[in-house]
Amino acid sequence: MIPARYAASRFPAKLMQDLNGKPVILRTYEAALKTGLFHEVYVVTDSPLIFETIETAGGKAIMSAKEHDCGSDRIAEAVTDMEVDIIVNVQGDEPFTDRESLRRVLGVFENDTEEEIDLASLMVKITEWEEINNPNTVKVIVDNRNFALYFSRSPIPFPRDTNVSVDYFKHKGIYAFRKRALMDFQRLPMLPLEATEKIEAIRYLEYGKKIKMVETDVTGIEIDTPEDLKKAKQAWK
Repeated sequence: MIPARYAASRFPAKLMQDLNGKPVILRTYEAALKTGLFHEVYVVTDSPLIFETIETAGGKAIMSAKEHDCGSDRIAEAVTDMEVDIIVNVQGDEPFTDRESLRRVLGVFENDTEEEIDLASLMVKITEWEEINNPNTVKVIVDNRNFALYFSRSPIPFPRDTNVSVDYFKHKGIYAFRKRALMDFQRLPMLPLEATEKIEAIRYLEYGKKIKMVETDVTGIEIDTPEDLKKAKQAWK
Protein backbone atom coordinates (compact mmCIF):
# COMPACT_ATOMS: atom_id res chain seq x y z
CA MET A 1 0.00 0.00 0.00
CA ILE A 2 1.33 3.41 -0.99
CA PRO A 3 -0.43 6.25 0.86
CA ALA A 4 -0.49 9.32 -1.36
CA ARG A 5 -1.71 12.61 0.07
CA TYR A 6 -1.81 15.42 -2.45
CA ALA A 7 -1.15 18.30 -0.05
CA ALA A 8 2.29 18.68 1.53
CA SER A 9 3.38 21.55 3.75
CA ARG A 10 7.03 21.70 2.65
CA PHE A 11 6.52 20.83 -1.03
CA PRO A 12 2.92 21.15 -2.27
CA ALA A 13 1.83 18.53 -4.83
CA LYS A 14 5.25 16.87 -4.62
CA LEU A 15 3.88 13.45 -5.64
CA MET A 16 2.72 14.85 -8.96
CA GLN A 17 6.03 16.54 -9.78
CA ASP A 18 7.77 15.28 -12.89
CA LEU A 19 10.64 12.86 -12.33
CA ASN A 20 12.26 12.42 -15.72
CA GLY A 21 9.06 11.85 -17.66
CA LYS A 22 6.67 10.45 -15.05
CA PRO A 23 5.12 11.78 -11.80
CA VAL A 24 6.91 10.86 -8.57
CA ILE A 25 3.97 8.77 -7.35
CA LEU A 26 3.92 6.71 -10.54
CA ARG A 27 7.67 6.11 -10.30
CA THR A 28 7.17 4.90 -6.71
CA TYR A 29 4.27 2.63 -7.69
CA GLU A 30 6.32 1.09 -10.51
CA ALA A 31 9.31 0.57 -8.19
CA ALA A 32 7.15 -1.30 -5.65
CA LEU A 33 5.56 -3.40 -8.38
CA LYS A 34 8.95 -4.21 -9.92
CA THR A 35 10.19 -5.85 -6.69
CA GLY A 36 7.89 -8.82 -7.36
CA LEU A 37 7.39 -9.26 -3.60
CA PHE A 38 3.67 -8.49 -3.37
CA HIS A 39 0.43 -10.14 -4.37
CA GLU A 40 -1.11 -6.69 -4.92
CA VAL A 41 0.16 -3.10 -5.01
CA TYR A 42 -2.22 -0.17 -4.52
CA VAL A 43 -1.91 3.59 -4.24
CA VAL A 44 -4.31 4.88 -1.56
CA THR A 45 -5.08 8.55 -2.04
CA ASP A 46 -7.31 11.52 -1.27
CA SER A 47 -6.64 13.00 -4.70
CA PRO A 48 -8.72 12.36 -7.84
CA LEU A 49 -5.70 13.51 -9.86
CA ILE A 50 -3.36 10.92 -8.29
CA PHE A 51 -6.08 8.25 -8.57
CA GLU A 52 -6.54 8.97 -12.28
CA THR A 53 -2.78 9.08 -12.90
CA ILE A 54 -2.28 5.57 -11.49
CA GLU A 55 -5.37 4.08 -13.12
CA THR A 56 -4.54 5.59 -16.51
CA ALA A 57 -1.10 4.02 -16.33
CA GLY A 58 -2.70 0.60 -15.76
CA GLY A 59 -2.10 0.55 -12.00
CA LYS A 60 -4.43 0.02 -9.05
CA ALA A 61 -5.63 2.87 -6.85
CA ILE A 62 -8.10 3.31 -3.99
CA MET A 63 -9.82 6.59 -3.09
CA SER A 64 -10.01 7.27 0.63
CA ALA A 65 -13.55 7.74 1.93
CA LYS A 66 -12.41 9.92 4.84
CA GLU A 67 -9.80 12.54 5.66
CA HIS A 68 -6.74 11.09 7.39
CA ASP A 69 -3.89 12.62 9.38
CA CYS A 70 -1.34 9.92 8.58
CA GLY A 71 -0.53 7.08 6.20
CA SER A 72 -1.32 4.31 8.69
CA ASP A 73 -4.90 5.54 9.10
CA ARG A 74 -5.31 5.86 5.33
CA ILE A 75 -4.08 2.30 4.77
CA ALA A 76 -6.15 0.88 7.64
CA GLU A 77 -9.33 2.19 6.02
CA ALA A 78 -8.34 0.68 2.67
CA VAL A 79 -7.61 -2.84 4.01
CA THR A 80 -10.48 -3.12 6.51
CA ASP A 81 -12.38 -5.66 4.42
CA MET A 82 -9.36 -7.33 2.78
CA GLU A 83 -8.22 -10.81 3.82
CA VAL A 84 -4.51 -10.14 4.28
CA ASP A 85 -1.86 -11.09 6.83
CA ILE A 86 0.96 -8.63 6.18
CA ILE A 87 0.59 -5.12 4.75
CA VAL A 88 3.58 -3.08 3.62
CA ASN A 89 3.50 0.71 3.65
CA VAL A 90 5.78 2.23 1.02
CA GLN A 91 5.96 6.02 1.15
CA GLY A 92 4.74 7.75 -2.00
CA ASP A 93 7.76 10.04 -2.13
CA GLU A 94 10.33 7.20 -2.35
CA PRO A 95 10.72 6.38 -6.06
CA PHE A 96 14.06 4.65 -5.35
CA THR A 97 12.42 1.95 -3.21
CA ASP A 98 14.55 -1.18 -3.59
CA ARG A 99 13.75 -4.90 -3.50
CA GLU A 100 16.44 -6.01 -1.05
CA SER A 101 15.36 -3.61 1.70
CA LEU A 102 11.73 -4.65 1.36
CA ARG A 103 12.71 -8.32 1.32
CA ARG A 104 14.59 -7.87 4.61
CA VAL A 105 11.59 -6.19 6.25
CA LEU A 106 9.25 -8.98 5.17
CA GLY A 107 11.79 -11.58 6.23
CA VAL A 108 11.46 -10.79 9.95
CA PHE A 109 8.00 -12.40 9.97
CA GLU A 110 9.15 -15.70 8.48
CA ASN A 111 10.62 -17.06 11.73
CA ASP A 112 8.32 -15.16 14.10
CA THR A 113 6.32 -18.25 15.08
CA GLU A 114 5.16 -16.68 18.35
CA GLU A 115 3.97 -13.59 16.47
CA GLU A 116 5.96 -11.38 18.83
CA ILE A 117 6.53 -8.77 16.13
CA ASP A 118 3.66 -6.37 15.45
CA LEU A 119 5.42 -4.47 12.70
CA ALA A 120 8.83 -4.08 11.11
CA SER A 121 10.59 -1.08 9.64
CA LEU A 122 13.91 0.11 8.20
CA MET A 123 16.78 2.13 9.60
CA VAL A 124 19.97 3.36 7.97
CA LYS A 125 23.17 4.47 9.70
CA ILE A 126 23.93 8.19 9.51
CA THR A 127 27.22 9.91 10.36
CA GLU A 128 26.88 13.55 9.30
CA TRP A 129 26.07 15.82 12.26
CA GLU A 130 24.03 18.09 10.02
CA GLU A 131 21.67 15.20 9.33
CA ILE A 132 21.72 13.91 12.92
CA ASN A 133 20.64 17.35 14.15
CA ASN A 134 18.11 17.92 11.34
CA PRO A 135 14.54 17.76 12.76
CA ASN A 136 13.29 16.56 9.37
CA THR A 137 15.39 13.41 9.88
CA VAL A 138 13.62 11.01 12.24
CA LYS A 139 16.11 9.10 14.39
CA VAL A 140 15.50 5.74 16.09
CA ILE A 141 17.20 3.94 18.97
CA VAL A 142 16.90 0.19 19.47
CA ASP A 143 17.56 -2.46 22.12
CA ASN A 144 20.06 -5.31 21.74
CA ARG A 145 17.53 -7.28 19.66
CA ASN A 146 16.86 -4.36 17.30
CA PHE A 147 13.41 -3.64 18.69
CA ALA A 148 12.63 0.10 18.59
CA LEU A 149 12.85 1.93 21.92
CA TYR A 150 11.99 5.40 20.66
CA PHE A 151 11.81 7.65 17.61
CA SER A 152 12.64 11.36 17.70
CA ARG A 153 13.38 14.40 15.60
CA SER A 154 16.06 15.30 18.16
CA PRO A 155 19.50 13.63 18.19
CA ILE A 156 19.13 10.38 20.11
CA PRO A 157 21.09 9.31 22.00
CA PHE A 158 22.31 12.71 23.18
CA PRO A 159 26.15 12.69 23.06
CA ARG A 160 26.85 13.88 26.60
CA ASP A 161 29.99 11.75 26.72
CA THR A 162 31.72 12.20 23.37
CA ASN A 163 34.27 9.52 24.24
CA VAL A 164 31.63 6.80 23.90
CA SER A 165 31.30 5.32 20.42
CA VAL A 166 27.67 5.09 19.38
CA ASP A 167 25.85 4.70 16.07
CA TYR A 168 23.03 6.97 14.92
CA PHE A 169 20.21 5.63 12.77
CA LYS A 170 17.73 7.37 10.52
CA HIS A 171 14.26 5.85 10.34
CA LYS A 172 13.12 5.13 6.81
CA GLY A 173 9.34 5.30 6.56
CA ILE A 174 8.70 1.82 5.17
CA TYR A 175 6.62 -0.45 7.40
CA ALA A 176 5.37 -4.02 7.29
CA PHE A 177 2.37 -4.54 9.59
CA ARG A 178 0.40 -7.45 10.87
CA LYS A 179 -3.14 -6.46 10.00
CA ARG A 180 -4.31 -6.50 13.62
CA ALA A 181 -1.62 -3.99 14.62
CA LEU A 182 -2.69 -1.65 11.85
CA MET A 183 -6.37 -1.91 12.78
CA ASP A 184 -5.51 -1.25 16.44
CA PHE A 185 -3.60 1.87 15.39
CA GLN A 186 -6.67 3.22 13.62
CA ARG A 187 -8.94 2.96 16.67
CA LEU A 188 -6.45 4.12 19.33
CA PRO A 189 -6.26 7.89 20.01
CA MET A 190 -3.08 9.87 19.61
CA LEU A 191 -1.13 10.31 22.86
CA PRO A 192 1.18 13.20 23.90
CA LEU A 193 4.51 11.80 22.67
CA GLU A 194 3.22 11.26 19.13
CA ALA A 195 1.45 14.61 19.20
CA THR A 196 4.57 16.55 20.15
CA GLU A 197 7.02 14.77 17.82
CA LYS A 198 4.57 14.32 14.93
CA ILE A 199 5.89 10.78 14.29
CA GLU A 200 3.17 8.16 13.83
CA ALA A 201 5.45 5.23 14.73
CA ILE A 202 5.49 6.49 18.31
CA ARG A 203 1.80 5.60 18.73
CA TYR A 204 2.62 1.93 18.30
CA LEU A 205 5.25 2.16 21.04
CA GLU A 206 2.99 4.13 23.39
CA TYR A 207 0.43 1.32 23.21
CA GLY A 208 2.99 -1.44 23.72
CA LYS A 209 3.39 -2.67 20.15
CA LYS A 210 6.75 -4.21 19.21
CA ILE A 211 8.56 -2.76 16.21
CA LYS A 212 11.44 -4.78 14.78
CA MET A 213 13.98 -2.55 13.06
CA VAL A 214 16.00 -3.84 10.11
CA GLU A 215 19.22 -2.12 9.11
CA THR A 216 19.82 -1.30 5.47
CA ASP A 217 22.60 0.56 3.71
CA VAL A 218 20.32 1.77 0.91
CA THR A 219 19.60 5.42 1.61
CA GLY A 220 17.62 6.30 -1.53
CA ILE A 221 16.19 9.79 -1.93
CA GLU A 222 13.01 10.88 -0.16
CA ILE A 223 11.44 13.76 -2.04
CA ASP A 224 10.45 16.24 0.68
CA THR A 225 11.71 19.46 -0.92
CA PRO A 226 12.38 20.91 -4.39
CA GLU A 227 16.08 20.34 -3.71
CA ASP A 228 15.39 16.63 -3.15
CA LEU A 229 13.61 16.50 -6.50
CA LYS A 230 16.66 17.98 -8.22
CA LYS A 231 18.84 15.28 -6.61
CA ALA A 232 16.37 12.59 -7.67
CA LYS A 233 16.39 13.78 -11.28
CA GLN A 234 20.15 13.68 -11.36
CA ALA A 235 20.28 10.24 -9.71
CA TRP A 236 17.68 8.86 -12.11
CA LYS A 237 20.00 9.56 -15.03
